[in-house]
Amino acid sequence: MRETLTDRFRFLRAFLANPRQVGAILPTSRWAVRDMLDLADLSRAELVVELGAGTGVQTGEILARLGPNARLVSLEIDPDLAKLLDERYDDPRLQVLCDSAEDLDVHLGGKRADVLVSALPYTSFEAGLRRRVLDLLPVTLAPGGVLLVIQYSPLILRELRRRFPSVQQKITPWNVPPAFLFACRTDAG
Repeated sequence: MRETLTDRFRFLRAFLANPRQVGAILPTSRWAVRDMLDLADLSRAELVVELGAGTGVQTGEILARLGPNARLVSLEIDPDLAKLLDERYDDPRLQVLCDSAEDLDVHLGGKRADVLVSALPYTSFEAGLRRRVLDLLPVTLAPGGVLLVIQYSPLILRELRRRFPSVQQKITPWNVPPAFLFACRTDAG
């Protein structure tokens, strides 16, 4: 319980320092994360990329579902939260990077992700940044891969459909506020 309260305080502090960058005052609930990750088969993924790792609510659940030889690259733009993630998870499959999602391709070295997990606050982003990040996602996804997105508003749906021929939607009420989940694929199948 103490770790949860500390995480909430750290997350709130990051939000107050840069609300457009963080986009929420509390970390996503474990229930919403599980519902989102259930939309993909992480056990078969070789490379998973997490955008907006925050305090690691998604990171821990992703690591629990990954195979022993898989790799997780977690990007978090807030230096304090990135440091927290690096210290919290002693797992050789995890690489924590303190950087913007728009620099993702630089860190992948030409590889493509089997699963992209995004908790970025797209609707809070300046329009140019939102467009640059969203345009990058389909090209960094491996054939047959899936982008998982969690948002607190359905407003991003139109932009996701513009970039992905297949977008599955789900709402999870087990979050405050309720979370909108999207599973996006570059192939329609």
